[in-house]
Amino acid sequence: MAIDEASNSMIFDSLPYYDNDLEQFPVLKEKVEKELAREAKPSQTLHPRVPPPPELFTSHPLLEAELARIESHQPLPPLDTTRHQLPGPQNPENEEEWRSALNNARAQLEHQRLRHANLALLQQYGPNSWRIHNYLTDSTVNNIEKSLEELKNLTTEVNRERKNAQTRIGTQLTSLETRWTELISNILQIEMANVALEAEIDRLNKSEAELSAGL
Repeated sequence: MAIDEASNSMIFDSLPYYDNDLEQFPVLKEKVEKELAREAKPSQTLHPRVPPPPELFTSHPLLEAELARIESHQPLPPLDTTRHQLPGPQNPENEEEWRSALNNARAQLEHQRLRHANLALLQQYGPNSWRIHNYLTDSTVNNIEKSLEELKNLTTEVNRERKNAQTRIGTQLTSLETRWTELISNILQIEMANVALEAEIDRLNKSEAELSAGL
């Protein structure tokens, strides 16, 4: 048990590499499980030190709405295919319907022109951009994997030092516990010897008194 001076609170720690009472005494394990079952469930609220979740895309309403849709597990709305169609006027004699159909055809033509231009640009510059993107992605992945490996090694080293320290302290605790048991046994033996000695003294005193009375 230690005291955290910053938060002025108790920190309880155990010696998992040394304490094996639950494995040695199944009765204790059953008692612990019953006690845990009696305790109230832990609170679902986060620790006060945990910062609140960040608010994403507050300045982008479309991205914010899309994130809300994903979080609510709503399906993606179907694509609107009507804008890719070229329906003719239902009433051939209506000039307004012809004008609307003509504007739609012009929009579709412009869309196809832009698409053709984008495909041409992609065909000319896309491979190099993709290679650069792959190179940067591989470099990022390598850096992350290297950091992960270093963190794993650091964790392993910390656990190794923790185990060695607990094993060393456990040996000392076992020695002290054995010594304590021996001292308690010696004290009990001395107390029993004292009781027997007191009984012997009482018997001798009574014998002396009886001999004095007989004289």
